[in-house]
Amino acid sequence: MCTAMAMQTSQGGPFFGRTMDFSYPLEPELYIAAKGYEWINTLGTHKICNQFQFMGIGQNISPVVFADGVNERGFAAAVLYFPGYAHYDIYNARDPRQPIAALELVGFLLGSCATLDQAASLLPTIQIIGSKDSVTNSVAPLHWIIADESGQCKVIEKMADGLHILDNPIGILSNSPDFSWHLTNLRNYMNVVPSQQPEAVWSSVPLTPFGQGGGSMGLPGDYTPPARFVRAAYLKSHIQPPTGQLEAVNACFHIMESVSIPKGIVITSRGASDYTQYTAFMDLGAKQYFFKTYDHSQILSAKLAENPHFDAKMMSLGKLS
Repeated sequence: MCTAMAMQTSQGGPFFGRTMDFSYPLEPELYIAAKGYEWINTLGTHKICNQFQFMGIGQNISPVVFADGVNERGFAAAVLYFPGYAHYDIYNARDPRQPIAALELVGFLLGSCATLDQAASLLPTIQIIGSKDSVTNSVAPLHWIIADESGQCKVIEKMADGLHILDNPIGILSNSPDFSWHLTNLRNYMNVVPSQQPEAVWSSVPLTPFGQGGGSMGLPGDYTPPARFVRAAYLKSHIQPPTGQLEAVNACFHIMESVSIPKGIVITSRGASDYTQYTAFMDLGAKQYFFKTYDHSQILSAKLAENPHFDAKMMSLGKLS
């Protein structure tokens, strides 16, 4: 599941975040990875050195894998499920492209890229490999959304017909189908507006709305990926533009409340509840995280230090809950 969003304040301040919806129990922690931190890719074939310090939410499943994060240059990334469409490279030792597991792509990009353009240039030079994770014991089907301080964002999708790096002008991502399908589907909701028609006349019978909100009739209210995409896109596009960090954080979390899933509302084929385990947003200019969990609705915050006083390593700031 999951829904992600990039938005800007009226002054152009960039914000980026997501809901983490999952049916397996997670124990996410907030980590800081230092510039110069070295790690070995999942296949054990390459040593990678972070070019940038970053802060991210992840889980230690040996290794630590990141679901989202922001680095010292204001570049951010998040991963979402993409079932039925994700198609990875098959590892080839003779391929000159460096192999990176899909699960470790967020951390790789955060440690390597300062801008969207850098990420778009780097991605074709790597093999994106599927590997099992210890949480689901499966190869997770994934796609990604990335953003930077420009306020722009892109979607990364690895499918059977190749690698797609797509501009995301609406600033929203959910799950399957592919991103281009979701953009086209928005045309089905062109009639949805914030205001309502005051009156209509049918065969001389005047019809008036029951109350406010009549313009949003037809906006989907379910929790499927297409419905969440449409709902988040509509709210983001029509919300009163925030003017500063506090208003932006409030706006972001209010929008995500419309796509957040309570326990018991969505049940998987395993009989497990798929629900919103945490919601997080980042101020890309301030390099600051804001997050809350399912059991704790208070929004907490952590900021990436400009001059960290620790060696080139990765450390946890603690579990989110």
